[in-house]
Amino acid sequence: MNNSETPKVSLTPAEKGATGAAAFFAAAWERMRDFFSGKGSLEQRKARAGWIFILPFLIGLAFIYIPVIINSVIYSFCEIKNLRGGGFELVFVSWDNYAEALFDDTEFTKTLLTGIQQLIIDIPAIVIFSLFVAVVLNQKMFGRAAFRAIFFIPVILSTGLIDSIDASNALVDHMGSSEGIDTGSGTSASDDIINAVDIENLFSNMKVGTEIVMYVTSLVNDIYNIVNRSGVQILIFLAALQSISPSIYEACTIDGATAWETFWKVTFPMISPMILVNALYTIIDSFTSASNSVMSYINDIYDSTKTELATSMAWIYFLIVMLIIAVFFAIASMYVFYQRRDS
Repeated sequence: MNNSETPKVSLTPAEKGATGAAAFFAAAWERMRDFFSGKGSLEQRKARAGWIFILPFLIGLAFIYIPVIINSVIYSFCEIKNLRGGGFELVFVSWDNYAEALFDDTEFTKTLLTGIQQLIIDIPAIVIFSLFVAVVLNQKMFGRAAFRAIFFIPVILSTGLIDSIDASNALVDHMGSSEGIDTGSGTSASDDIINAVDIENLFSNMKVGTEIVMYVTSLVNDIYNIVNRSGVQILIFLAALQSISPSIYEACTIDGATAWETFWKVTFPMISPMILVNALYTIIDSFTSASNSVMSYINDIYDSTKTELATSMAWIYFLIVMLIIAVFFAIASMYVFYQRRDS
């Protein structure tokens, strides 16, 4: 019997690193080959299709958006100094740009507060209006598909070239103004539609406060903007309403529940997740809209060659938006009903 042992070969750190790298790339290649081969279970194939679908976005995110985001963070902490021979130099100034945006530029803080106040007005109006329209369009009636398309048309018209044309639309400007269009009668068209005095007279016997009167007035006069921004929310609510099983409504009818009780005890809890989704979508859409006053102000600062100040304002605005979304999601998610499904 041979008791001699095979001598152990010790590898250098470089050889160990090369062996580990080779094993890593071999495993990665094996996974990529399995990924594109079409093999696997149904769930794996669905996951594979999803990754392929978002692959262009991931490539753009990695090679376009992330470098831009990193550069914007660097610019926000620096000052740009132009060089005589051309080009520029970045000088680190710490938090000076943020301090100037928050404490020295009073117009920015004023515009920021005004934008948040407008958001508080717009979000409930858009969500409630889109839910109301979705409930109506979910009923069985003649021409239901045509009505759904009509309410989605503003979403199509508010993009691209049509949006730039609509931005200089005098009719839209006068509809949102207090003066309205001169009809030759000596009164403005907006006053003919509604004003605070009319609503105050309407609510005089109801002892309604002045704040509510002004709120209702602003909503009615802003109906054009509300309808334009409700198309996507209406479609999401329609999808949520159609996902509710008809057997639930049949059980409510058998038990003698009224339509009002059925809506608040069945429909509203079942679509509450979509209410949260639509509210979050509306918040993000309102904050990033081209017509947003804060976005317009930041663009004006950027156009005035104050790139570093505009970048710091943009990051302040971004962090405030994220904070509002986080607070809203934390509060609203406590009241959302999620239906449990047996696996």
